[in-house]
This record gives sequence, C-alpha cells and structure tokens, in this order.
Amino acid sequence: MFFVVNNFHFFENKKTNKLQQLSLQNRMPAKERILVIGACGQIGVELTLALRKIYDPQHVIATDLRDEHPLLKGTGPYVTLDVMNREMLHVLVIRHHITQIYHLAAILSATAEKNPALAWHINMQSLIHVLEIAREENLHKVYWPSSIAVFGKGAPRQQTPQHTILEPTTAYGISKLAGERWCEYYHERYGVDVRSLRYPGLISYKSSPGGGTTDYAIEMFQAAVENRKFCCPLAPDTRLPMMYMPDAIRATIELMEAPANRISLHSSYNLHAFHFSPAELAAAIRKYVPKFEICYQPDFRQQIAESWPESIDDSQARQDWGWKPAFDLESMTVDMLQNLQQWKKKNE
Repeated sequence: MFFVVNNFHFFENKKTNKLQQLSLQNRMPAKERILVIGACGQIGVELTLALRKIYDPQHVIATDLRDEHPLLKGTGPYVTLDVMNREMLHVLVIRHHITQIYHLAAILSATAEKNPALAWHINMQSLIHVLEIAREENLHKVYWPSSIAVFGKGAPRQQTPQHTILEPTTAYGISKLAGERWCEYYHERYGVDVRSLRYPGLISYKSSPGGGTTDYAIEMFQAAVENRKFCCPLAPDTRLPMMYMPDAIRATIELMEAPANRISLHSSYNLHAFHFSPAELAAAIRKYVPKFEICYQPDFRQQIAESWPESIDDSQARQDWGWKPAFDLESMTVDMLQNLQQWKKKNE
C-alpha cells in the first residue's frame, strides 16, 4: 500500500530511510508555507479559506482523513492524510517546504466521552507527532487549539481567569490540558514557537458540527431556519461561553501573526466573546423567527456543560496581542440566520 506526494511514491509499511537527506535537500524558503491538519472540520474549512486569502493559495496545503470539503475544492492543494501516520506527515512537511503547521484534528468532547481511550490516543499522539516534526525541521510556528474543557468544577465559573485550578472532568478536557503542557514544554525545552487558544463554544454556518457539547447552538439555528421544533440536550439555564466563527478565525490568525515578543503564553490563551444559555439563544432567535419552538431534554452533555465556565476572562490575550471580538449575541444571531436562509434557498 502506497501514497503519493508530489508524484513521489512511498510505501506505508516501509521506513523512509532518506528523510534526513530529504530534509537537508529541501530547506525552507523565506515565504511561509502552511500545512493545515484537519482542514475539513468545523474550524479547518474556514481557517483554510482565510489563510488562502492572506498567503499564496498554493502554499496553504489542506489535509484531512476524509474527502475534500466542497468549500475547499478549487481553492488550493489538498492531500488526504492520517495524522497518526508520522512518516507520511514528515514527508509532507519536507516535500512542501512547510514552515507553519495548524494542527486542528481531534476527537471532540461529546464524541470523546463515548471512547475516551481512543480520544486520548489520537489527540495526544497526533500532537506529539506535530511537535516532534516541528522540532526536527525547525518550523517557524505551530498552532494547536485548546478549549474551555481544560477547566473543571474547581475553577471559578464566572470570569474564569487565565491562571486557575485546572481539573478537567472529560476525556477531551484531560487531553487538552496535557496538550497545553506539552506545547509549553516544547517551547521551553526546544524553542518551538507553539501558539494556542482556549476556544469557547464555536458557532458557524459553513460546516457541520463535529461532536462538541456546545454544538446545540448551531443545531438550534438550523432548526429555526427549517421551521422545525428543536429539542435541546442542555437545560434552559445552562450558560456557556461562545464565539462566532469569524471572530475565532480572526483571533487565530492574529495570534499567529503577532510578533514573538508579544506572546507571553505558550500553553494556551483564554478567549471570550459572549455567553448565553439555550433559553437566551432561543429568545434571540424568536426576535426574527417568532414561531420557533424549543423543548429541553438534557442528556450526558449536561454534566459536561456544568463542569465548564459560564464566562471567561481573556484580558491577557487583549493585553498581549490586542484581541477584541467583533460579534455579540445579537449581531451573531442576525448574521447566522441570514446566511443559513441563503444556504437553504441555494439548496432548494
């Protein structure tokens, strides 16, 4: 069984003895060349498209285990990649002269609870692969997302500070906390410029949810646009920190483009935009869809949500590299409904 990268054939079950020679022969050029791992996920699609507007699209290599996302087709190069295959990842980095990696592939919170051992293995081993290759090839930067899942019941739920008790209660949160420590370790020990954000719940209309506890918000918008009753898996008063995807993408790029001397954290920065409960989101939607109906049937995700913060103190991100969100609950609601309506009309 073999795979092809830039017309070079490699056998998966055979060690590539020439990796070191390839590395020496393919030194990184001055221009940034970016590898996005997990490019077909909720964040990956929009981040890849945004990066291709900033950099030469041919220098932003999108990869994922699945087929190329329709929105990515025709916008730049795509390679099918299993990030657990370290050798293939290493070859891609060398052959494409990669200088930056955005490592987004992961098993998310709700899905991870169904198979915690697999989630730990994939989330941790893939990160170690990326960090090791970044160290060996002297990459310019690595981006890896963390999450509010690193917090647990011991942390303050209101305005959760950057530095506080971290006692995650989920498999996903445990892997994210361990990942933060690895990122800081590789920076301190080897000088790898790793950067990270603790994302809140992310809301988007361009790609489907990926198995997270906060995905109910996207599903609620979709139900409203399709004139369906929505049954929420969280209780009506369960307030969580959230962010609209355009802000999340902008925050990610602003963090990565900030001068190194402005980055004081190489574990992960707190990030916040707004917070709401399912009942508050439903009320915001009803301003524009008055007949929208909702019921509440809390499931296992309720327990996860109750261990997370209600709001986040992101003052260090604001101070270090000037972070400031553009969307609040009202403006996000209007934009989501308008865009979902347009998508619905296109597909009718």
